[in-house]
This record gives sequence, C-alpha cells and structure tokens, in this order.
Amino acid sequence: MIRGGRSYVTSPPSFSNDAKKLLVCTGNTVSVFSAATGLQITSLEGHTAPVTTLIVAPASNAAQKILCYCWTASLDGTIRHWDFSGPEILKTIDAQVPIYSMVIPSLLSEPQQSDSSKLVAYVSVEDTSLVREGSTELRGHIRKFNLAKERLPRGDTLKETEEPKAIVISPSGEFFGIRHKCKIHVWDVPSGGSRNAVSKKMTLHHTKVINAFAFHPTERIIAAGDVTGRVLIWRGFGNRKLALGSQKKNARAMADLDNPGVRDGDDAESCTTWHWHSAEVNVLNFSSDGAYLYSGGREGVLVVWQLDTGKKKFLPRIGSPLLYFIWSPEPTLSSVVCADNQIHLLKMPSMEISRTISGIKPPPSLPKMYEGLSSTVAFDRSSGIAALCTENYCVQLYNLLNDRGISEVQVCERNHQPGDEITVVVTAVALSLDGSVMSTTEVKLSEDGIGGLVSLKFWESEPENKTFTLSTIVYEPHKDAGVSAIAFHPTRSMAVSTSFGGDFKIWVCNSDKSQTAKDSSWICHAVGSYKKKPMTAAAFSGDGTVLAVAAENVITLWNPDKNILLSVLGATLTTITKLCFVGNSEFLVAASHFPKPELSVWNTSKLSLSWSYGLRIEAITSTVDSSTFAVLALVPKTFRKSKSKKNVFRGRDGAILLFNGSDPNPVSIWTVMKAQGGSISFLEGDKSQLSLAYVNGSHEYVVFNPSSDETHERSAVDYEGLVGDEETGDFGYTSLYGQLPDYEKKRKEDAESLATPFVSSERPWETIFSGSTLNFPPLQKLCGEFFESLMEKSNSVVE
Repeated sequence: MIRGGRSYVTSPPSFSNDAKKLLVCTGNTVSVFSAATGLQITSLEGHTAPVTTLIVAPASNAAQKILCYCWTASLDGTIRHWDFSGPEILKTIDAQVPIYSMVIPSLLSEPQQSDSSKLVAYVSVEDTSLVREGSTELRGHIRKFNLAKERLPRGDTLKETEEPKAIVISPSGEFFGIRHKCKIHVWDVPSGGSRNAVSKKMTLHHTKVINAFAFHPTERIIAAGDVTGRVLIWRGFGNRKLALGSQKKNARAMADLDNPGVRDGDDAESCTTWHWHSAEVNVLNFSSDGAYLYSGGREGVLVVWQLDTGKKKFLPRIGSPLLYFIWSPEPTLSSVVCADNQIHLLKMPSMEISRTISGIKPPPSLPKMYEGLSSTVAFDRSSGIAALCTENYCVQLYNLLNDRGISEVQVCERNHQPGDEITVVVTAVALSLDGSVMSTTEVKLSEDGIGGLVSLKFWESEPENKTFTLSTIVYEPHKDAGVSAIAFHPTRSMAVSTSFGGDFKIWVCNSDKSQTAKDSSWICHAVGSYKKKPMTAAAFSGDGTVLAVAAENVITLWNPDKNILLSVLGATLTTITKLCFVGNSEFLVAASHFPKPELSVWNTSKLSLSWSYGLRIEAITSTVDSSTFAVLALVPKTFRKSKSKKNVFRGRDGAILLFNGSDPNPVSIWTVMKAQGGSISFLEGDKSQLSLAYVNGSHEYVVFNPSSDETHERSAVDYEGLVGDEETGDFGYTSLYGQLPDYEKKRKEDAESLATPFVSSERPWETIFSGSTLNFPPLQKLCGEFFESLMEKSNSVVE
C-alpha cells in the first residue's frame, strides 16, 4: 500500500545541522528530503496523529554538525525525541493532551545541553477536560513542561486563550511569545535553567489583528505583520518589565522619554510602521545577522527590508501565497513554503529558486454551478501518473507511485494576484490510454452576461517524459454550449467530446509518419446528436469499435468510424453523468445523479439492464482485459449516522465497491474519507499485480492491491444497507418505473366502489377524462356515464 499526497505546509520545516537535509511535517510522519535533489530519503514514523512541531537540536560547534537529533510534538499528545539518521525513536513523552506548538529554549541558549532530563519545554495545548460541550470556556493553554518525565503532569499554565496558539521563540532562546488578536504576549525564559523559576510577561498592542511576528536574533526588536499588510517594528521591548538587575534603573530613566509610535504605554522604545503588502502578512523572519527582515503574504512575493533604512528588494512571481520562510545553518541556503503545497529552496543572497519540493497541489475552488460536473482528475494507467486540475488554471502531473511532482501544464496564463476573482474554470482533463495525449476544456466566465468562451485543447508529450506541449486549440467546439465530457479511443488517436447543447463530436489526429508531434493537429471527424437531447457522458468500448454516448437519460451506441447509430438502451430516471465499458466484456456501467441517483449495469449484447443500485457515484473505473470494475460511492448520511454503522464508518463519507460485471454482489468494499470530488482508477503498469488508486477530494491518495487480504474490509459494511434495494432482471422495470401496484388490493377497492352509488354531474364529459389515466374510474362506470351523457332523456307516455 502506498499513501501520498499529504500536505507539506501545515507546519514550518527545519534544516539539518549540515544543511543537506530538510525535515518536513507530513501528516502523522516527518519526511526527510535531500536538499541537493529534492527527493525523499527517509521518514520518521510513530505518531498516530498529525505532527505539529519539529525542532532540530542545533550543533554547538562544527564537529557536532553530523549529529541528527530532533524533537517532535503531535496532536496525539506525545513528544518524541529522534535520531533521524537511522531513523530511531530515542524517547517518548506522554503529555496527555493534544499539542499544537512547542519550543525548547535551552536548545538555543545552551546548544551543548543534550541531556533531556534537564530540558524544559513550553507548549501550546488544547485541554477540553474541563470544558463542557457548547461552553465558551478557554480551551487553549500555554504550559511549561519538564521533559525529564515520560508522563507529564498538567504543568504550569502561563496563559489561556479561546483556542491553541502558535508559539514563536527568539533565535537566542531568551524570549518566546504568542499573538492573540491585536496583541503580542511575550515571556522571558528564566536564566540558570531553574525549573521552578517564574517567567515574566509583557504585552504589545496594535489596532489591527496580528498575523505573524518574529524576534531579532541579537537585539530587543520584534517585527509583526497585520491583516492589512502593514509591518510594525518595535525596538527596545521589555526594558522595564523584562529587565534584570541594573537594567531596571536604566529602564526607569528611559520611561520618561517620548516613545514614538508606541501605544497604551507599552514597554518599548519606539514603533515603526512599513507598508508595502496589499493583503495580510503571513511570513516574517530576520536574517541571521539581523540586518534584513524578510516578509511575505498573499501576493506571492518575498520582500527583503533593510532594517536600518527601510529600503527593500523583491522575489516576485512565486505564484502562491507564502506561509513560512526558513533559514538553514548554511547562510547561502534558505527555503520558502507556499500555500500550493510547494517548498522552494533558495540560493542566498540572490534569492534564486534552485530546487522545488512539490507535493500534490490542492484542488481548485470552483463556482457552484460547476461543482459535481467537472472531471478534474485523469490517470495514466501504465505509468501510475495522475493529471490533476489545480489552482491558477494549472494541470499538475504527479507520480502516484513515487509520491512526487513531475511537471505542470499552464492551461491558461494567469499571474497570481491576491483577491482575484475566478475568470476561467478548467472543467475537464482527460488522458489517452498510453498517456501520450492530454485534453483539457476551459470556460472563460462571462461578465454581466457579456463574453464567455469555451475552449477545447489537445496537448502532446514526448515518449521519454511527461512535459506536455500544446498541439491544437478549438474555440467554441460546440458553438456556445459547454463541454460535458471527453473520452479517448483505447488504441487510436481519436477522441470524443460531448456537449450540453445536444451534440457530440469525434476528433482525430491528422499526424502521419512524415510529421513530428509539433506539426500534428486534431480535426473534427464526425458530428452526431440524438433527438436534440443534451449529451452528458461518453465512453469507448475496450476494442474501440463502439462509442457509447449518454443523451440525457438514455444511452446511445454508435459506430465511431462511420458515425452510425447502432442502438439505444432504455431510459434511466435522471440524467446520466458517467459511462464506462467494463474491459472487453459486454457490460456498460452508467451513473446518474440527482434527484434520484442510480448505478446501473447494462448488457450491450442483449440491450437490457442487468442490475442497478440507488447509489450516488463519484467515479467509475474498470480493468482493461477483465470484467472487474470499481465505483466510488457517497454513503448516505442517514446510513452513516445509524447507531449500528457509526463504529464502521468513523467519519468516513464514502465507499469503494469492487464488482464483477455480471454479479450485483460486491466482491469487496472499502470505506474512505473525503469521497466527494474524489476519483479512482486501476493502475496496470505491472501486469503481474493489479493496483487500485484512490484520490480524495483534497488530493490525498492511496494506491493498494485490491486482491490483498491486508486491505480488505469485506465484513466491515453491510452492503445491502449501503446500496439500498438491489434491482435485477432482464429489463429492470422496477428500477426504471418504480414498484407495480398491489392488484389484489386494487380489485377489492374497485369492488367496493361498484357497490357505491355513483352520482353524475350535469355535464360529466367535462370532468370524466380530466387527470391522470391511472386515476380513471372503473370501466363499468366510465362507459355507463359516458354513453348516458350522449343520449337525450325522454319521458315515457302511457296511452
């Protein structure tokens, strides 16, 4: 089993002492990357919940740079000491509460101190033991822990907040602090390493919410960034409240002087404000010598301020909001962490990006009208590569087997700007079976009903790499209608696009042996439609001889070469959104959504429905040369919340069901999380072993062997309850038209109604045929009243 796609940006990373390795928090583990190659070397596994803090024990001299010790803290409530060269766990400490942030000052002030029995940590935890449900009591606690014990008591509480806050420590280890709304709370670290000494506290005030702050490495200077983009520099903080001995006398003398820019009598000599950023500041860090300040935010620009003069220079066009900026022990190397799940290694002082460690980028935020209609993930089965639509109108090529990014395709040019409205939506991406051709569709949104453009693009890659180049652009491929689906022929350079406007088009590549890939282009081969119905899905058969196109709620079968309609399969209750042929078998799988979702399996040789379930399906995949297929289904909320199933699902909202085409009983079932917006595919690069890949709605993924007992949960879910009523039979009458009425009961009702006098109106023909034919009166009454209304009544005369 391979897990990947985890976020690299939930917590700040840290360099090893020799600057050759970069340690990154990735979910429940810590991944160790090579700074030279950007490839993962090893990982630290042991935590059972996300790792929130990573601290590399610094070297006190050059000889100790080879040492590889670090501390981690996690939401599982444990603190662990590691040797990451092994890797090996050296010590585990149970804090008994989730830890959101941790600092160990003595590692900075006394680097030679390696004895954990003398270390003191300050942690930010969430303690809900005394908080009642729905209460507004404070959950976040800043506490002092002694790392000498393996099971920590409650500890001394320094501050309580509504929620846990990140702790920031000074490079010298003398001070630490937290930001809380418009304030910065700062504590000093008691000298001498006394465990019982009390930390002194001071507070700095601002008029706006503070997003980030940092301590100067050698002087009493704090830099802070707020939500409006301002950077504030407090100089000489803590000279009164955090001073020691003779320093207090000097502080009293300075207290009488005017402190420009300082608010509310704060303990600082001055406060200076700089403003360049147009949005909130997320990143602040001083250079190792303290001469420069680095700041960044939503603009995706790293700004370097000269502390004495305020002059600045920039590293622009990083392309994503910045989250962290980290220095390495080597002055010529640093890293910047971006919100798009990428870590850039920078050469200093030129700030040139030398290498990028790229995780899967997060999915794009789509307008509501496109949610559930877009196909934003495609798979190259042979190589295990996924093409994923991401922010900034990109498609990222990601190797699922190696868990690393390969390349990116900029579908539509865009310079990242904070607050930009979405003007283009990439609605679909598809890959050919061999992964050599990619197709994308994009929609340029109209403004106030004016404009709007649909584009279909074909991209081709060289056989030796996955760097795609644009081959063909087709503007308005279906007039002014949107593209609903794209599918590639399994063996030829042919593709089909369907349209909500009521037609589909077959595209072929005109390349031949005398042309290179750059000279090839795609042209329209044929156009088809069926009763002007919206065409909502398409799929080629395993051998490519049949093309199935969904015409709203019916399935049409076509000869793709001659563009001849071969047959039409019966109707479903709602619009079909997905089609998939099951390998080389005669079965065709269809899925439809609201208001009555349905999964149906059709036998194309008999032109009949084999079986169906009332399931909402997010994705369908099948093997190439067998009758096995799998579906990703959303589990109904009512089923997940039932008492008997709560322990089974444990917050999971979806299930992967593995079927054999002719058998309605699932072979296996796996429950999954974040199924909405997810996708699945079989990977068949290794012919000896079949793998199934699942990418969830957050672009996290798992690749596993569906035949392995290790991954099966066959008995975990009652599939009959999960999928509802199963329908089998040649024609699936019940699944399409509902249950037949109870005729025995109806006969009794009719007999009772015949015994009841029927009172006719004066003009019964006006009402007798109104309403549904299913509600007509019995035939005996119907005929009698109808014929009586046609004849004139006459009084008989007795002579």
